[in-house]
This record gives sequence, C-alpha cells and structure tokens, in this order.
Amino acid sequence: MDISPDHVRAALFYVIAFIVSVAVHEFGHAFVADRLGDRIPRLQGRLTLSPLAHIDPIGTLAVPILGALAGLPLFAWGKPVQTNPANYTRRLSMRTGSMLVAAAGPFMNLVLAFVGSVVIVVLTKAGVLPHKLQIALIGYVVLLNISLMIFNMIPLGPLDGAAVLAGLLPPSMERINELNRKYGMLVLLFLFLSPSMGLPGLAFILRPVYALVGAWMGVFGLGVA
Repeated sequence: MDISPDHVRAALFYVIAFIVSVAVHEFGHAFVADRLGDRIPRLQGRLTLSPLAHIDPIGTLAVPILGALAGLPLFAWGKPVQTNPANYTRRLSMRTGSMLVAAAGPFMNLVLAFVGSVVIVVLTKAGVLPHKLQIALIGYVVLLNISLMIFNMIPLGPLDGAAVLAGLLPPSMERINELNRKYGMLVLLFLFLSPSMGLPGLAFILRPVYALVGAWMGVFGLGVA
C-alpha cells in the first residue's frame, strides 16, 4: 500500500471532520434526552459540543484513520450517550421519547451540513474560498454529514433508525423490534462484507446519498465542476 503525504493529509482532514461530525451527532442525543427530563447525559458531561466528551478511542480515532489510509469506506462511531427512557417526561410515551432521542443525532448531522453549506456559499461569494478548497469542504462537511445522517437512519439493530422504527411501529408489531435488536447487527455486518462477495451491499443502500447531495448542491449553488 503506497501512502503519499497527500494521502496522509487527506486522511487526517477526514478524521478531523469525522470527529466534529460525531461530536455534533452525540450532542444531539444528549440534548434531546436532557430536554425530555433525563439528567444522565448532563451528569456525565455529554451536554457539550466538545469532541473530547464524545470521542471513542477505537470508533472515532483508530478505525477512521486505518480506513482512510487503506482507502476503505470511512466509518466511525462515538461514545454512546447513556440515557434512561424511564426518566423522560410523562407527556410522551417512552417509545416516542426514545424515537426522538434517536432521531436527534442524524438531525444534527443534517443541521451541520446545512450550516456548512451556508458558510461555503458565503465564503465563495466573498471571493475568499478557492475552488479547490470549496470542493474539499463539500466532501468534508456536506457529503460526510448527509452520508452519516442517511446511514444512521437505516432501521437496523444498533443504528438510530432502529429506535425510530420502533417508535413508529404499533405495539402489536413488537416482535419485529425484538428480531431487529437480536439480528440487526448481523445484517449490518453482512452489508459491510457483501462487496467482497460481489454484492452491492451498503453501496446500493447509500446510493440516494449522491442524488441527495447533487440536489442539495443545486439548491445552494455549490459547483464542483
């Protein structure tokens, strides 16, 4: 594996972007849980945007660095926010509260993509952002966070989408949630390994990301040509 200085530089930028994106994602979970009445995230120091509070040494540092250097699809996770649905306000059911907390993480990635797009547009219009840097920021901020949002909303096992699905399904379909919690991780692992077996896997599921990013950049007038 030939690793050039440019390769290392790009990998470091992506890892930094991942760290920021993961911190914003986990803050979203902590913030909504706190607003619903659970003080556990606040007591554990998770109610902050500081990446130091949300970094997982393996998932936020080691795995993204090795993946970036090896040219593999970038993947990362942060330190999970601990929350107890029993502490949520009684104005909402625990299922609904858990769904809102789960959805808050991907929503914050959407917010970061929006804010990043506005900043890129403003700096570009002001003439202080070179085209090459604009393209890099689109990848580091916009594409990355939209990808994280869509990936985390996949309704499988450990992902936020599973909790959102559980909140949407009626109690009579709880069996589906039980099977998802039990086997969702295996399905997700299969999707990750499927390209080595000649199957599309996650590439097929995440295909809408590129269409969404294309439309997104059209709305904001972000050019990549």
